[in-house]
Amino acid sequence: MEYLLPNHCTSTARLDGKTVVVTGCNTGIGKETATEFYKRGARVIMACRSASRTQDAIDSIKNQTEGDNNVGELVFKHLELSFLASVRKCAKEILRTEKRIDILVNNAGMMCPKTLSENGIELHLATNHLGHFLFTLLLLPRILKSAPARIINVTSLAHKWGDQKMHFDDINLDKDYTPSGAYGRSKLANILFTVELAKRLNGTGVTVYAVNPGIVHTELGRYVDQTIFPGASWLYNNIAKIAVKTPKQGAQTTLHCALDEKCADESGLYYSDCKVLEPEPAAKDEEVSVKLWDTSCTLVHLEPSIDPFKPESNEV
Repeated sequence: MEYLLPNHCTSTARLDGKTVVVTGCNTGIGKETATEFYKRGARVIMACRSASRTQDAIDSIKNQTEGDNNVGELVFKHLELSFLASVRKCAKEILRTEKRIDILVNNAGMMCPKTLSENGIELHLATNHLGHFLFTLLLLPRILKSAPARIINVTSLAHKWGDQKMHFDDINLDKDYTPSGAYGRSKLANILFTVELAKRLNGTGVTVYAVNPGIVHTELGRYVDQTIFPGASWLYNNIAKIAVKTPKQGAQTTLHCALDEKCADESGLYYSDCKVLEPEPAAKDEEVSVKLWDTSCTLVHLEPSIDPFKPESNEV
């Protein structure tokens, strides 16, 4: 059995009859998260880019848990978070097939050189924040109908990187771009989104959590040379990895916020190592969180007629 850090998910809660949606879960932290939900009896919707890689992950999870009793289901749904049309299509498909959504884990994240999304938005912001923002709001009426329910946004210590500003007047960072700063801004956006969403969901039975998994040895590091400094990947792979977490260890705080009974009445907070911590002050600025919300609605072209905070009727 793999050694877990002292602060790890201790909940024994089962998820029989529950539906969980996890983005970017065919590898790394997401795969470990999906595996644990599956072992606890959940129907796990694996919203990922690659059908073949996700099928490999499904086969791997099933082989790993062969012989386990009362496991759940694993279902692939195609999702390309940087492409808004794909986000809308995936959400529509999930709403068509799933009667309930008890837990949503916005896990997917990417780190890359300067690139624009198909919608013309800086790719870190498009993938790590805007895709999840739209995905969450499109699924929210079903999540509200399923309350009590939880939404987990996976962020990072990287929210401390850069100048800790959203740059609303230069959304693609054309004037002052660094890959690490762009990635850090997207992780700051994850926390600001959590703060604002929690405020708007107050009293609904849906709670929201921002999770820092820690420094984890995953495929996210494949662009680390371009985002930090040349040679950083060698340092990461050959020296730093002895001090970083495995994906299973990195998934523990996500699982804690998704499952632990003590978290049920907490919302809008930032967690690391299964404990509430204070993020940078910039991540708690309510004026900025409101402006990010409004800007995000504009960038994802959210229709004014859509009210994501209106629960569906029982007939839906």
